[in-house]
Amino acid sequence: MTRRAAGAGTDTPLMQQYREIKSRHTDAVLFFRMGDFYEMFFDDARLAARELGLTLTARNNGGAADVPLAGVPVKAAADYVRRLVARGHRVAICEQVEDPRLAKGVVRREVIETVTPGAVLADDLLEGTGNNFLVAAMPGDPVGLAALDISTGDFVIETAPAADLPAALARYAPREIVVPSDAAARLALPPGAVVTAREDGEFDAALGTAELTRRFGLAHLGGLDITEAERPALAAASALLHYVRDLQPGGLPQLARPVVRRAGATMLLDEMTRRNLELVESLRPGDRETTLLEVIDRTVTPMGTRLLRQWLLAPLRDLAAIGARHDAVQVLTDDARGRDRLRDALDGVRDLERLAGRAANRRASPRDLGALRDSLQRLPDVSSALGGLSGRDRSAALEDVAQGFDLLADLAERLGGALVPRPPAVLGEGETIRPGVDGALDKQRDLRDGGKEFIAGLQARERERTGIGSLKVGYNRVFGYYLEVSKANRRSIPPDYERRQTLTGAERYVTPELKEYEARVLGAEEQALVRERELFEALCDAVRERLARVQRVARDLAALDVFASFAEAAARERYVRPTMTDEPVLDLRGSRHPVVERRLPRGTFIPNDVRLDEGQRVILLTGPNMAGKSTVLRQIGLAVVLAQCGAFVPADAATLGLVDRVFTRVGASDNLGLGHSTFMVEMSETSAILSAATGRSLVLLDEIGRGTATYDGVAIAWAVTEHLHDRVGCATVFATHYHELTQLTEELAHARNFNVAVQESGNTIAFLYRLEPGGADRSYGIHVGQLAGLPGPVVRRATEILAMLEAGHHVAGRLPPPAPDARQLTLFEPAHAVLQELQALDTDRLTPLEALTRLAALKRRAEES
Repeated sequence: MTRRAAGAGTDTPLMQQYREIKSRHTDAVLFFRMGDFYEMFFDDARLAARELGLTLTARNNGGAADVPLAGVPVKAAADYVRRLVARGHRVAICEQVEDPRLAKGVVRREVIETVTPGAVLADDLLEGTGNNFLVAAMPGDPVGLAALDISTGDFVIETAPAADLPAALARYAPREIVVPSDAAARLALPPGAVVTAREDGEFDAALGTAELTRRFGLAHLGGLDITEAERPALAAASALLHYVRDLQPGGLPQLARPVVRRAGATMLLDEMTRRNLELVESLRPGDRETTLLEVIDRTVTPMGTRLLRQWLLAPLRDLAAIGARHDAVQVLTDDARGRDRLRDALDGVRDLERLAGRAANRRASPRDLGALRDSLQRLPDVSSALGGLSGRDRSAALEDVAQGFDLLADLAERLGGALVPRPPAVLGEGETIRPGVDGALDKQRDLRDGGKEFIAGLQARERERTGIGSLKVGYNRVFGYYLEVSKANRRSIPPDYERRQTLTGAERYVTPELKEYEARVLGAEEQALVRERELFEALCDAVRERLARVQRVARDLAALDVFASFAEAAARERYVRPTMTDEPVLDLRGSRHPVVERRLPRGTFIPNDVRLDEGQRVILLTGPNMAGKSTVLRQIGLAVVLAQCGAFVPADAATLGLVDRVFTRVGASDNLGLGHSTFMVEMSETSAILSAATGRSLVLLDEIGRGTATYDGVAIAWAVTEHLHDRVGCATVFATHYHELTQLTEELAHARNFNVAVQESGNTIAFLYRLEPGGADRSYGIHVGQLAGLPGPVVRRATEILAMLEAGHHVAGRLPPPAPDARQLTLFEPAHAVLQELQALDTDRLTPLEALTRLAALKRRAEES
């Protein structure tokens, strides 16, 4: 609550209005519109000054104490709002909702929108490449989720097992999550999201049912394909829609019919897997070029870009649905000319969903409606390109779009006939409506322009009449039109000139004739603007009436854009269509990593064959660091994700069995904020995989157990591999430096050894990046250290210590070797002599007593050495 200043009982009427509005928005920074500025008062002003670097001033409050004040220009407000929201603050936008010139007393103001991290409409506050989902979560098992992107109207509800909540939320990447007031501590919520607590009573499935049936005009929820199993999601939807009503008092006309997402329809990718595979975010902050999304994204529309991101984060688990996408991509891959025509037609289409959403809310600018008009005028070209495709195979997905494609001709004609070719950014800053569209508007413009023409010629006429060559006609918003004469020419001023303003070196005057034309011009200009606003709002209402149709077209265009993007990537990067099967098989021939390949000179990436099937479902992959083990792991995972998204894969040939989950554990990280060491994080992630993996999962592991002592690590890695092989039975690739694990293939019937080959020459190695059968018997860690620049003495000493360890010798307490030029026996020579004598003994000819005697002597010599 804003602190009440001393003497508040004597507040001015303006401050009384402010306090009343602020009392209803105590948890938000109130942007209070005053003319060309948004003003903030009291604690809001102090916060804005601190967070935005504004100057904190004060406003006179009549007889009460001065009020702390900070303000920002309306035209620059978007940037300030963005910065506050990015810091987790809420911003309530309070606008003047009546014309100040017509107001009696204080201008009426209302909060028209509350901007939060999850509730943003303005384009300059949004990221164009992804949705901005606001998610509500209803605790329980299963947990209910409802997700809404206010800017596009995308609305999704789903139920998920409580254990899968983090992975389910990860698909939405929500910036704000709505939960019951007592549940935040009980839910596994992602870090970074703003958590908004709401009253428990708002999470009510019956209220959610009533709201959805009312909003979509249905007798029951069967028309939305919502069943009794979705009750937890309906409870979440109830709270979400209640919250959004508070944020958007004008309503939410852009809300689309909900998409019901059910368990088993799509693959859940947990945060660990998304991060390790770098699907949409790089492991290196700010480096977008290393993500799969960046490499395969050839979309040309904002809707397509968002849909591609959604598909990557939710691969399909239905063979028929996957095949339908592959069919569409095949047609577009085969027909290069048709693909180019379609992409060219789509290239002129702007963000239909967000443009139409702002228009439906009457938040659109003239330029927004112009962009919507231009986009709709591209639809005939899209339809023509779609109809002209001639791929080898038929595509039901493409045919469905083509047959039901809505050209929105009525709306395109309405906008095209009404708007000028290049509408202004702000209504009133230039003409928005074409001449000839509305007689009343044309009449006011004629009156305005006639008066302006008279005033424009007035300067020449008055100069001639008065003989004052420097006389000029001017205008400002305070004094209106005026005649300006230098003080040196005051004696030549005619008697009908009336002084209006005195300047340092000049006087400003008006004449009765000038005042008459000024009234005509300003009155006509005002009436023209009022009429133009009415016509513009009617255009926005026309968009609102057709909003559902616009949203359907936007979804069709997004799907076409993604299909064409997949096809473009396939054609240019030599990707192939995978053969999908329900059998447990993964067979990649000439497989490549799409991101690594893109960053290397063309043709230099070394492809590899990988096969996992019932007889060989566990691969133990050994080889040195830098040899490419992690790359092989990731390219397998990326191939599966791409294939089940509907894309082609970077390989010469691919046969892939349907996978329910992909799990990866690659690299090392810690979470010191929670007190978790690197090893604890490693074990936690491994535990999550072992708990969630099924026989249809793909598990990709890198270096399990390396965060602890060697023997502990080997033991853990051994046991994990046995568990995945014997109990889970899933396809597994385990990359490890523990070459001791290669022995597992002697015990595990379905395990096989592979290594990433190196070529050894003397003390140097060359990485071949080639996958070969068999296990590696060395880790080559010292060689890699040498390549990394370890000093020569360190490398040599490490080599010697390794030899002692491998021979079973105790290392501690032994002196380091002498300098290279010292003439001394090496550290190992005495031990070697004892070993040689021991090897020379003929034990078959020794008596027991002789054997004990000789053994005691050898022991003494070994100790003396």
